[in-house]
Amino acid sequence: MPDKKQDLRETENLKQQDLKRNKENGDGQFMTTDQGLKINDDQNSLKAGERGPSLLEDFILREKITHFDHERIPERIVHARGSAAHGYFQVYKSMEKYTKAGFLQDPNIKTPVFVRFSTVAGFRGSTDLARDVRGFAVKFYTQEGNYDLVGNNVPVFFIQDAMKFPDLIHAVKPEPHNEIPQAASAHDTFWDFISLMPESMHMIMWAMSDRAIPRSYRMMEGFGVHTFRFINRKNESFFVKFHWKPKLGTHAVVWDEAVKISGADADFHRRDLWEAIDSGMFPEWELGVQIIPEADEHKFDFDLLDPTKLVPEETVPVTIIGKMVLDRNPDNFFAETEQVAFHPAHLVPGIDLTNDPLLQGRLFSYTDTQLSRLGSPNFHEIPINRPIAPLHNNQRDGHMRQEINTGRVSYHPNSLGGGCPYQAKIAEGGFHSFNERIDAQKIRDRSESFSDHFSQATLFYNSQTPVEQNHIINALRFELGKVATVAIRKRTVGLLSQIDATLAAKVAESLGFPVEAPKKPMNHGVPADASKEKYEPKSKKQSVSSSPALSMLKNKTITPTIASRHVGFLCTDGVDGKSLNALKTALEKEGAVAKIVATHNGSIQTSEGRELKVDHSFLTSSSVLFDALFIPAGKKSIDALKNDPTVFEFLNDAYKHCKVIGADGEGIEILELTNFYNLLSKQESPNNGIILNAKDDSTDFSTNFIDALGRHRIWEREKLK
Repeated sequence: MPDKKQDLRETENLKQQDLKRNKENGDGQFMTTDQGLKINDDQNSLKAGERGPSLLEDFILREKITHFDHERIPERIVHARGSAAHGYFQVYKSMEKYTKAGFLQDPNIKTPVFVRFSTVAGFRGSTDLARDVRGFAVKFYTQEGNYDLVGNNVPVFFIQDAMKFPDLIHAVKPEPHNEIPQAASAHDTFWDFISLMPESMHMIMWAMSDRAIPRSYRMMEGFGVHTFRFINRKNESFFVKFHWKPKLGTHAVVWDEAVKISGADADFHRRDLWEAIDSGMFPEWELGVQIIPEADEHKFDFDLLDPTKLVPEETVPVTIIGKMVLDRNPDNFFAETEQVAFHPAHLVPGIDLTNDPLLQGRLFSYTDTQLSRLGSPNFHEIPINRPIAPLHNNQRDGHMRQEINTGRVSYHPNSLGGGCPYQAKIAEGGFHSFNERIDAQKIRDRSESFSDHFSQATLFYNSQTPVEQNHIINALRFELGKVATVAIRKRTVGLLSQIDATLAAKVAESLGFPVEAPKKPMNHGVPADASKEKYEPKSKKQSVSSSPALSMLKNKTITPTIASRHVGFLCTDGVDGKSLNALKTALEKEGAVAKIVATHNGSIQTSEGRELKVDHSFLTSSSVLFDALFIPAGKKSIDALKNDPTVFEFLNDAYKHCKVIGADGEGIEILELTNFYNLLSKQESPNNGIILNAKDDSTDFSTNFIDALGRHRIWEREKLK
């Protein structure tokens, strides 16, 4: 059979070569219409006289305006705001024991990927730093077809059944009567829904934790959320959970910082990803799997198919099987990031679905969404969605068809086309769904094994450090404090009491009422206010009472690094060049980034007369955009900084946000004028993250500064309430 796809690729290559040649000759630089007609005047429409009406025959104007009128497509209902990058995936060793998936066999093969990160609730124009789940979707362009691993940065979800997904999203979106608030869950309709859905309480613990306000996309985990199947060549099935582990570690910002970043740079995460890749600091994750033999399906304290549950790593360790590196930014945001279409049913042989009721509902939703957003069943022909595997099927025509099919046969079976395309046998790589035995009656109900809604929420809360628990408490105080309906507040706190009594009491105290136990549940766990019977939750004693892997501060599996961390150097004209360069050199050796923040843009001069480019001015920047601050020596520079109140705002905020602050020589005089300096001697912990160099010892100072920065935050500064 002739490879028509290859012929078309060769034709496309010739077109690209012609285009390149035209650009090199200068011909390609002329403005043209969509049909390639060179345009003589793009400044003026065709008129009947200089001051006369525009003419309908101006096809150049009509083409330009028509395209402009239609250059926006409907934004995604969820995950509307995103950022993406190209890269590759490489398995460490063959996984043939568990799966026949081709891209998981050969360590020498690099599989191209396109990864899109996103927030969930906000519109396209919302802030990157909203408290929200983050999407983590990976498209693998494998030799067997495209495989999409569509996940989040949280391993569980709010609901158990896709039937409730529209309700969840309607509740969390801006309220329909006034479309307020944007990209926020702190309002009545969301918490009204949550307070009536005990199954959401595990996810609420994650959403109210610092996981929901990550430091960057490069520093967050990813999860497949659902339980999937691996199938090997012996047709043996294994349940599998997918994990992405960032090489830079898992880090977050604090809430006050997130609020200020939203004002200073609403594109903070997008910009961070773009600039990291653009500068060669390629983000990297390792892919881990939890593999569970089919025979062990019912050996857990929970149901493997329940998407509101996770498998503790202490019960089933995560096995690292490969790495993913993102090394190229998109060439065009709309054509790639906006038009990429993911689907959990984009599978390859060796990976299959399970009966997770949330996953099953998503299988319909994703295709339906692409038809709405991208306007056609031919969305797979958009360049970013095209597989590298050859396509042969009988699908034809439709809106926006790009494939030019030849011949008269578009059906199967056929004899006129020689029987092509053939059905592939399993041994030839044909996809074959796992033969799972099903013997059941049609019913609208859930398994009793889905009825424990609080045990894993308690596990998550108990696994956090006191600092992390305090952040969860404060997040709940803020969110519920924004809820106007007192009954909703009380109902939610009642559910919190089933997770942890102290947690509920501290939240209730802030809201101004005592804790009330929830009422008797109805409709699979929904409390009924009309009933006076006390709620007796179905909780099971968990085999794991605490899991360090669930805490960002306890998890020690990632080697501390300061690679790609941004340090703001606060200085201006007259800065001591030796002082500045000593720490700058030491930081860059460890992969960190030094940025000069001065009283003005342009450049500054060191005390030695050298000119330095300014990266930011105090008016256009903020300490929340940096991971640490440093004040180099230099009397003239320090005298100028003393008169700039913005400098002290930088430093006081950095201290409040538990960041490392360093000062050299005269720079210490600036710290002595801050609000926090007099508190330092009263702190119990000697390792307070304030690194001073009063003895002109740049080597020890740099080492101490880098060691402190490696801790990410100096949490000892926080007072727990």
